[in-house]
Amino acid sequence: MNPVEPVHSTPVLLLIAAAAVLVLLVFIMRFRLHAFVSLVLVSLLTAIVAGIPMGDVIPTLLQGFGSTLATVALLVGFGAMIGRLLEITGGAQVLADRLIGQFGAERAPFALGVASLLFGFPIFFDAGLVVMLPIIFSVAYRFGGSVLLYALPAAGAFAAMHALLPPHPGPVAAGDLLGADIGLLVLVGLAVALPTWFFGSYLFGLWAGRRFVLPIPQILGAVDAGSHDRNPPSFGTVMLVLLLPLALIFLNTGLGTLATMGVVDGGAGWVTVLRLIGQTPIALLITVLVAMALLGRGRNAAEIEKIMDGALAPICAIILVTGAGGMFGGVLRASGIGEALAGSLDAIGMPLIVAAFVISMALRVAQGSATVALTTTAGLIAPTVAATTGLSEFDRCFLVVAIAGGATVLSHFNDSGFWLVGRFLEMDEKTTLKTWTVMETLLGTIAFGFALLGWWLL
Repeated sequence: MNPVEPVHSTPVLLLIAAAAVLVLLVFIMRFRLHAFVSLVLVSLLTAIVAGIPMGDVIPTLLQGFGSTLATVALLVGFGAMIGRLLEITGGAQVLADRLIGQFGAERAPFALGVASLLFGFPIFFDAGLVVMLPIIFSVAYRFGGSVLLYALPAAGAFAAMHALLPPHPGPVAAGDLLGADIGLLVLVGLAVALPTWFFGSYLFGLWAGRRFVLPIPQILGAVDAGSHDRNPPSFGTVMLVLLLPLALIFLNTGLGTLATMGVVDGGAGWVTVLRLIGQTPIALLITVLVAMALLGRGRNAAEIEKIMDGALAPICAIILVTGAGGMFGGVLRASGIGEALAGSLDAIGMPLIVAAFVISMALRVAQGSATVALTTTAGLIAPTVAATTGLSEFDRCFLVVAIAGGATVLSHFNDSGFWLVGRFLEMDEKTTLKTWTVMETLLGTIAFGFALLGWWLL
């Protein structure tokens, strides 16, 4: 739906936007109403109060919801399938063992972090961390020292990849709402995630592991080899599955850049075919098929189908919440609130990228969910981005990274990740705040710093 002529003044529209966010937080935090239901309900109320004609309310809601799902569902679904195959077949264990063998005992935390970065590309934070924890505990038992030496670099790697890199739902949804090129976002997100992890997670993990000496928890034992294939995939196979989508996506982005520079003919048949293959959904689809063929050896078609089906069930709620965040953004665009927000930001002189970080951080602290903070912030500033001229493709990607940084900081009691890490590592709340919360804040702040630097330079 096209934006309607605003029926309210700019101050009233801004009050409506602020009230919508406040009501959303009250529904989620005070009344424990599911984020999906809360977002749909607040979107409906906002559309009515903002003056969208009654006949256009439902089409506006559905367009925002459907357009977001059209991008997010494919990427998240394919990513979950790849991650599930790697989990079931023991690919994570193979990857960790090989990297530790290469890096040596003294650099075991670094090896576990690198393994988690690779494994964290297709798999979500919670699932990836749970899969890696038995490996982390086994390595900590083998080499000694505080478990935080090994756990924080790995947990931070999953957190950084989940927040900054497609096909994870937050950056995918934010990129879609802000009109960012997903292929370029993968490259920018990767360029930011790696140094962010090194400074904010790996180095901090080494410091925290020496300051907080925690024993190895008994909550999980060593990896149960019986739960994996007797003949796990080779290291080369695992690396192929993990790096194939990145290579294909880079093919699309690289050819697009070369075409813009005039090095290749962008209209040539071979260029268009290769760029199609490198489109993110197609790249992940190809990777899923390759993973099924390589990792599914020794299993019949029914077993592989069961694995694929099991991968999709846990992500349904995430996809629906993400789509509802897109619905909320669609309402804000159609109501004219975005243009009002753009004018207000210009009036107070706050740069758009700083405003994106601040809004996302506020939402993160208030309601806990990084994904909700990402999608809601992107929805809030999407109309502003659309109304701002002169933004490059890199600028849009840096905006997504800034939002992701704000959605990462200050994990505390209302964040499921806070309790997940604290309980699995058998830390009390005070220690979890001093370690996990500080690390998350470092990750988000450093990522925003890189985004701000790129915003100024590119």
